[in-house]
Amino acid sequence: MPQTETRTAIVPDTCSGRRLDAVLAELFPEYSRSRLSAWIKSGDVLVDGASSRPRDAVRGGETIALSVVEEVQTHAEAEDIPLAILYEDEHVFVLDKPAGLVVHPGAGNPAGTLVNALLHRDPGLDKLPRAGIVHRLDKDTSGVMVVARTLPAHTSLVAQLSARQVHRQYLAVVVGALVSGGTARAAIDRHPRDRLRMGVREDGKDAVTHYRLRERFRAHTALECRLETGRTHQIRVHMAHLKHPIVGDKLYGGSLRLPKGASEALIEALRGFKRQALHAEVLEFAHPITGEPVRCEAPVPADMLQLMALLRADAVAHVESERARR
Repeated sequence: MPQTETRTAIVPDTCSGRRLDAVLAELFPEYSRSRLSAWIKSGDVLVDGASSRPRDAVRGGETIALSVVEEVQTHAEAEDIPLAILYEDEHVFVLDKPAGLVVHPGAGNPAGTLVNALLHRDPGLDKLPRAGIVHRLDKDTSGVMVVARTLPAHTSLVAQLSARQVHRQYLAVVVGALVSGGTARAAIDRHPRDRLRMGVREDGKDAVTHYRLRERFRAHTALECRLETGRTHQIRVHMAHLKHPIVGDKLYGGSLRLPKGASEALIEALRGFKRQALHAEVLEFAHPITGEPVRCEAPVPADMLQLMALLRADAVAHVESERARR
């Protein structure tokens, strides 16, 4: 049976004439407006003992009784899957997701996902939408993620993401030797023909990615990418749109491109890199309860470190070869 907690509040006189759902959002800011509206419609909000509609105006001075219904939001089996936790308290988890781990269960992945792992670590997460996950990483993208453990924390983190107040920094290894950083401003939406892909579209959703050079190799570049928005596949789509797709990206990367005269080790590494070389390395946000800044970093995984080391060695070898010819 769902657990219910009743909370009460008095409507301030200054709210006279305003909509009930808007006033509730101010009286109970730990809950989203959509959830409060749903509780009003289901009769779990009483105004002086009577049911109301979200659009009904308040007079001021009424007593609000809110029945907070805690019911299962996420239906998935808990599984004992190891997680690398970077930060943890009673309100949030911050974790380092490995490449290859699917975030949400789906038709092709009913189990073995991050959601299954989170429910094993904290069974109470089944009362939250998507087990507290407020943003996602693609299956083959590694790195840092924040997960809410309470409904107030979930509401706060969703609001911060919506207001673009969360700093998300990625490391990407892309094809081509860029000479400078820049900003990609190109709207993104579902591809009109291939439903598995996203694409740059004039009628898409606003999408902004800032990028700067981290390290330049002979025919590749390591970029530091910062998300201003958070569209699905955003960095992957933007880099492909700029003609600098991410190494290993089967969906957006096109055919394999090898530097002229590359060593066998580098050729093997590039051919054998079976995921997009994209890693979420830094996440900064205001703690959803205390407001204090939280910054977490996920170390660059071994496969990307090895790839960059080989690209670096290739660049050095090429310079030395050119010097020897002179």
